[in-house]
Amino acid sequence: MTSSTSTHTNRLAHATSPYLLQHQHNPVDWWQWGPEALAEARRSNRPILLSVGYAACHWCHVMAHESFEDEATAAVMNDLFVNIKVDREERPDIDQIYMNALHLLGEQGGWPLTMFLTPAGEPVWGGTYFPKEAKFGRAAFTDILREVSRLFREEPAKIEQNRAALLARLADTARPAGKVTMGVKELDGAARQLGNAFDSVQGGLRGAPKFPQASLFEMLWRAGERTRDERFTELFDLTLTHIGEGGIYDHLGGGFARYSVDDRWLVPHFEKMLYDNAQLLALYAAAWTRSKNPLYRARAAETVEWLRREMTNEHKAFCSSLDADSEGEEGKFYVWSLAEIRDVLGADTDYFAAQYDVTEEGNFEGHNILNRLKHLPRTTEGHVAGGPDEAPLVMLRGKLLTAREKRIRPGLDDKILADWNGLMIAALAQAATAFDEPGWLVMARQAFDFVAGAMTRDGRLGHSWRAGQLLLPGLASDYACMIKAALALNEATGEAGYLDRAVAWQQALDRHYANPGNGGYFLTADDAEGLIVRPSATSDDATPNPNSVTAENLVRLGALTGDDQWRARADALLEGILAGATQNLFGHVALLNALDFRLRAAEIVCTGPDAEAFAREALKLPHLSRIVLRAPSAGALPPSHPAQDKIKAVSGSAAFVCVGERCSLPVTEAGKIEEAVRGMG
Repeated sequence: MTSSTSTHTNRLAHATSPYLLQHQHNPVDWWQWGPEALAEARRSNRPILLSVGYAACHWCHVMAHESFEDEATAAVMNDLFVNIKVDREERPDIDQIYMNALHLLGEQGGWPLTMFLTPAGEPVWGGTYFPKEAKFGRAAFTDILREVSRLFREEPAKIEQNRAALLARLADTARPAGKVTMGVKELDGAARQLGNAFDSVQGGLRGAPKFPQASLFEMLWRAGERTRDERFTELFDLTLTHIGEGGIYDHLGGGFARYSVDDRWLVPHFEKMLYDNAQLLALYAAAWTRSKNPLYRARAAETVEWLRREMTNEHKAFCSSLDADSEGEEGKFYVWSLAEIRDVLGADTDYFAAQYDVTEEGNFEGHNILNRLKHLPRTTEGHVAGGPDEAPLVMLRGKLLTAREKRIRPGLDDKILADWNGLMIAALAQAATAFDEPGWLVMARQAFDFVAGAMTRDGRLGHSWRAGQLLLPGLASDYACMIKAALALNEATGEAGYLDRAVAWQQALDRHYANPGNGGYFLTADDAEGLIVRPSATSDDATPNPNSVTAENLVRLGALTGDDQWRARADALLEGILAGATQNLFGHVALLNALDFRLRAAEIVCTGPDAEAFAREALKLPHLSRIVLRAPSAGALPPSHPAQDKIKAVSGSAAFVCVGERCSLPVTEAGKIEEAVRGMG
């Protein structure tokens, strides 16, 4: 093996990703992913060191500071490897391939992702964070670098053996065999298993860390609705209440942190991600429609205000994330000492401190994370009854927020991702109808217009936009989430343009991403840059898998367009992917939720001159389990639309409700739509 003799050059200065730009001054000879980097690896016959992370990742920052900013470590990296840096949010296709490879090697996944590849880009071995110096039984990073390089030089046969086996297993994941039957009975059994894994005191899955896993929580909600077993509903409410009152929630500025490092939702990993907040906003909106819990409305409103204030760019689209760190310290922007609060609140300090768990000693490394966990009742009834008057607390929180704004802020990753924006646009549209907040619908429309305009070329979506530059082509996740957004806006407004856009995007998804092997979709387009494996994972990540999002989209498209081809596509997708998912059902919870939607969603067609009034009543039902179509007259629908028969069935206005392939008699009073739906559940 020969080493490179060229002058080392960091090539990240021209990147658009804020994460890559953070590394542009490293002494590491970084490349961006692309044909040039792979060509250099082949030319120099050096293995590739692939480092994947994202801007809000705390341990990515730590490893960068310890190793990538260190001249001696960088010299070893530059001598032995071709070093490629990837932003997982900008290139989730690359991340998915090599994270899957890491899992197949029996290693725990996460970021930073550090993988060693052959010069052809084939994965051999890897891990996540490696310390600069040996500690806690873990080898030093430079020792690992030298050993991996030695294996490539001295024992290439072992490398080839590992590589071939790994690639064979990667390829096998795209070829599920057999067929399984999944229905309501199986969904109930899976929900019981999930419920048994939940923490009956704090909510969420037992143990630490605790993640706000919206798809898991939604599965409990659906099980409660489906079975009428209050134990599911109680666990769901317990979880949302503890998250909403815990330290994982920013009680001053709104918005939810990435996860809690403890088992009480107290100590957050302080980064804030757009996708977490989108999924939680949608969940609080659905929960509100059932319980009318004032906590749910408050957390939704405060989170939307955070989105408006801190995460919306000049084009009215939504930025990706906020860092956990500021001034080199995780959480510094968010925590308080008792003295700092006294300086701001004066005589009101003791009252506020008693409400928000503030003490001289602190509850986190000598500091205080504001939370209201101590005020929660030991029941699952939701917000504490007879608690303090909220009005003075609003005023006091406002004073502290104003003071906090003077601090040095965490970094903002301001790139615009189509898929994450789609999740938030859909959530805003759903929450706007649930809480009757027309301003939120305006925000959703504006963000949608930006993605549909600035991030679309010749009818096809891009993935990432920043500083006027668009990364094309988009991923299946971009189409899935933006179709979800278009459908949510169509239901919220009744405007046909959103449905037309959803159909066009779905057709593009089918043309360029379809995976005939399982009825689902590849992550990358058929004309995208070639990778060693075309990503086709079906399991969920921090966001629902695009196949799962698409399954629900297809069911909605079938109802809204009246074209049954979309429902047939949904059925083929669900059956095809579930056939290969039986050994990992809980990695496919979003798909199980989509199956529940397919089996149980209420399709509500509102007809006649008062169709809009009927639709407004229908939209008060949880978005997780209803589809609302307005058909005021025969001319509002295509002649072939099945709802034409419904319009002809009554002389005035009515709603037609179908649940699980069963339909009710026409509902002629708008206020009785919910009763009709419940009666068919």
